[in-house]
Amino acid sequence: MPTPPRRSLHAVNGITLSVLEAGDEGAPLVILCHGFPELALSWRHQIAALAAAGYRVAAPDMRGYGGSSAPAESEAYSIFHLAGDMVALAGALGAERAAIIGHDWGAAVAWQAALFRPDLFPAVAALSVPFRARGRAAPLASLREAGMTRFYWFHFQAPGLAEAEFGRDPEATFRRLFATGARISEGAAHAALDIEEGSGFLDKLPDPGAPPPWLDAETFAAFVTTYRRSGFQGGLNWYRNIDRNWELSAPWHGAKIRQPALFIAGDRDAVIAGPMGARALAAMPEHVPGLTRTLILPGAGHWVQQERAAEVSTALADFLARHFPARRG
Repeated sequence: MPTPPRRSLHAVNGITLSVLEAGDEGAPLVILCHGFPELALSWRHQIAALAAAGYRVAAPDMRGYGGSSAPAESEAYSIFHLAGDMVALAGALGAERAAIIGHDWGAAVAWQAALFRPDLFPAVAALSVPFRARGRAAPLASLREAGMTRFYWFHFQAPGLAEAEFGRDPEATFRRLFATGARISEGAAHAALDIEEGSGFLDKLPDPGAPPPWLDAETFAAFVTTYRRSGFQGGLNWYRNIDRNWELSAPWHGAKIRQPALFIAGDRDAVIAGPMGARALAAMPEHVPGLTRTLILPGAGHWVQQERAAEVSTALADFLARHFPARRG
């Protein structure tokens, strides 16, 4: 039976990160970045698998989540803060190089960290969210111009609104979010992430009454208990920096990710099935010339590293073995 991951605290970049760690401290470092609204626990299967493959694995509760610091001001959640946390975490763990892997918003952090610091992150893998090249205009302005004013990013901008919706009943929130992750049909993808006027994000997600079969009761309870304590504000503040991130990243306009990269997603994930994600997925080879493989798992939804744990772990281990090999005695 694998040794359970150890929990550690690290002072980095002006905050404290709570990190799940596993593997030999002298092994090559792999950093796992979770998305919204998740925790380091989302990587529980991959932590064990990659540690067994010979890596030192560090999965933080990201800034604003779980046991990590959650600054009150929304400006403290820019992409510079988020990528900077991962740079500082690598340093705190004594690593001169690290592979970085992310899911959902964590994928955005992984992509940008690889773009900003290719010297530190020589290999990158992302789940669910393709690399999005910096556009000619700020993202929210671009959505308005395209008539996509009901896209959920707008719903998350007003402080307190989505926090109240998600926090009203965290148990029901996570049942709805996790259970509907694999149900997006191709025809429904276009509107899956739109919010009707006067409605909330959860309104179109039915409550199945129980977590999905791939989520054990103990882990589900940990999500609910943690979010009852912390609330959802930290993660939602990431969305409130979308346009600011565009402004800050101007020096990297047109830059490409040239180091080895892997992309994994489920074909039932609304992020890639919707028009914005589909365009980004198609454009990835141009903007990520280091892309070595795109793995689309049939029948899988958004929470792919939990729902299809074995396949994702195998793909990640194979990618790392080829492009960021573990040292073995």
